[in-house]
Amino acid sequence: MKAEGFGVLTTIDVQATLKAKLGADFRRYMILGACNPPLAHRALSAETELGLLLPCNVIVYERDEGGSTISAMNAVEAMNFTGNPALKPVAEEATARLRRALDTVERNT
Repeated sequence: MKAEGFGVLTTIDVQATLKAKLGADFRRYMILGACNPPLAHRALSAETELGLLLPCNVIVYERDEGGSTISAMNAVEAMNFTGNPALKPVAEEATARLRRALDTVERNT
């Protein structure tokens, strides 16, 4: 993610949170709040309310059948609801960068 300009602002350990708050057992599941500051600045400059969708979430979880999955939000789809065409190039770039980061993880595992 770092190679694509993303940093992780937040890490949510869903398994630990559900255990602590509900006493519920759950698979290993992490939500990473990833941010690319230049892209975030461009997007927020075009649409102030876009902060509701930031940072870009990435999830990593343990599958029932073994192994793990890593997935990232599709920024194009997430930003479509605004109806603001100025966001399209930012969303496309964010999605492409996230895809490349995920592809790198996949190649190296």
